[in-house]
Amino acid sequence: MRILLVEDDISLGETILAWLRLDQHAVDWVQRGDSAHTALLTHHYDCVLLDRGLPGMSGDALLARLRAAGNPVPVMLITAFNALADRVDGLDMGADDYLVKPFELEEMSARIRAAVRRGANQASNALAHAGMSLNLETRQASLDGLPIALTAREYHVLYALLLRKNSIVTRAQIEETLYGWGDEVESNAIEVYIHNLRKKFGGDSIVTVRGLGYRLKSDGS
Repeated sequence: MRILLVEDDISLGETILAWLRLDQHAVDWVQRGDSAHTALLTHHYDCVLLDRGLPGMSGDALLARLRAAGNPVPVMLITAFNALADRVDGLDMGADDYLVKPFELEEMSARIRAAVRRGANQASNALAHAGMSLNLETRQASLDGLPIALTAREYHVLYALLLRKNSIVTRAQIEETLYGWGDEVESNAIEVYIHNLRKKFGGDSIVTVRGLGYRLKSDGS
């Protein structure tokens, strides 16, 4: 998944960035609230990790703008403000979760998964469709209950397709999931990953919609 990290503490930001990338996420990191606002206007994110005390625009102001504009992206506030009133205010402003510094990175990852599940109206850590299943916690894929080994890139492509399993997924949407700022996008990379997934899940598992993108085969087809 693609995550926007908004944190002006350099040491903490570098730590979180390294952890999330180790966890195979595409991550964009900004250190100002106004920069985060621009990023959110121009890119799709699966989750936002948002500090409250930021230069340029406070985290609170950014969150208020997001919700006023109807943007439902899951937002987790990460902050040193730990009073009950602070936590209540943050959640009432529209945050999906609240993590008080210092925190354990493993807990942060679990809370990200939970926030994304709620945003997608999922009851579990698994995305499933037509016999295909993807566990977001273990990163294990399966077909009709049998494990399927995936590379990190293949995992993210399948994630993008399963997340929008009843819709056409454009190349741009897949690239948004795969690549953060500064990552090199190879011209035929998406086609290669789709080809590999078809070999593993069946030639008809992913349908090419010419000129538009890709979609998963229909259930029962």
